[in-house]
Amino acid sequence: MRAVTWQGRHKISVETVPDPEIVNPRDAIIRVTSTAICGSDLHLYDGYIPGMRAGDIVGHEFMGEVVETGASSTLHRGQRVVVPFTISCGQCFFCEKQQYSACDNSNPSETRDVSELMMGHAMGGAFGYAHLTGGYAGGQAEYVRIPYSDVGPVVIPDGLADDDVLFLSDILPTGWQAAVNADIEPGDTVAVWGCGPVGLFTIQSALLLGAGRVIAIDHFPTRLALAKKYGAEILDYTKVDVREALAEMTGGIGPDACIDCVGMESHGFTVDNILDQVKVKLLSSTERIHALRQAILACRKGGRLSIPGVYGGFADKFPLGELMEKGLTVKSGQTHVQRYSGELLDMIQAGKFDTVSLISHHASLEDAADMYRHWHDEQDLYTKIVLKPGLKKGDISARQELQHA
Repeated sequence: MRAVTWQGRHKISVETVPDPEIVNPRDAIIRVTSTAICGSDLHLYDGYIPGMRAGDIVGHEFMGEVVETGASSTLHRGQRVVVPFTISCGQCFFCEKQQYSACDNSNPSETRDVSELMMGHAMGGAFGYAHLTGGYAGGQAEYVRIPYSDVGPVVIPDGLADDDVLFLSDILPTGWQAAVNADIEPGDTVAVWGCGPVGLFTIQSALLLGAGRVIAIDHFPTRLALAKKYGAEILDYTKVDVREALAEMTGGIGPDACIDCVGMESHGFTVDNILDQVKVKLLSSTERIHALRQAILACRKGGRLSIPGVYGGFADKFPLGELMEKGLTVKSGQTHVQRYSGELLDMIQAGKFDTVSLISHHASLEDAADMYRHWHDEQDLYTKIVLKPGLKKGDISARQELQHA
């Protein structure tokens, strides 16, 4: 089969690799019909995530048709399913608490020890995301083996297009959990750093959960236009002092909740971010946390801080004193996708989420290397890319450019 493979920093290629096989009775094999490139994939592309090996199949947002099942799988051939990016057994201490991303059984013994050494406890398994999370082949491929297929996949009812439901795999539940973790109360003011796909779903989720206003922060005009379309007030951080603007917009109090959807690769030319970039280059730090610092400082006293943005190691100049003295409540973590899948599918069917207008491009799997380059270098134009193995190389379609905010 054909699959998108990581070959090194800024090196992606589509290769012919062996087809996946059933290795456990709970497995299933799906034929991928749609798969997306995630912002987290750029952390792999940029070489920030340890544990990648040349030839690894990437991709953790995907869906498709069941073509083969193990003896204990609850799926049936022909079903259309969306697959959560987190791999969870459904039976361990953490899965029984619905903390699926912390599954204690999905990261095999041959890969879990390194993550346990780094994190204190072994990480859960995930598709297409380094050997720290199990080294599972990802979904940017023609076929994928699905471990624990009786726990994760969401069977999709007839009548829903792939684009309607594909993001149940990651970014929709991640945005939803980000808003849930902000403990939003009716009428709250919520500030969201980052208007990438997770940030855009966080904005929609925060408003659905009762926020009175959402203030979105970014600098890409198209992404800010999408945030505005979804109901947010917007701040371009290249044109305003974000902390001053947030203070002014909230009567000097600060937002009730702040959500960092940026993660380890903050953009911008502030002094702290430039120093972070130098330290990352010198391997004395692994994170560029400007957005997180700003969120901690901007949040009101006694407010809530939600961190869905991905971080991978150790940060420099983390404002721990400010966080403590202001009495902020902090929630973070990888998404417990399976906890939210059912209710979010119902909400999609009820028309409560716009899951489509953030998609900027459809392309073939064979065009993946070019799409990664565009996704990395042209983030204003490329807001979300969906790869479809059924398309021929060069079959690329782009939605009409949004009117800028």
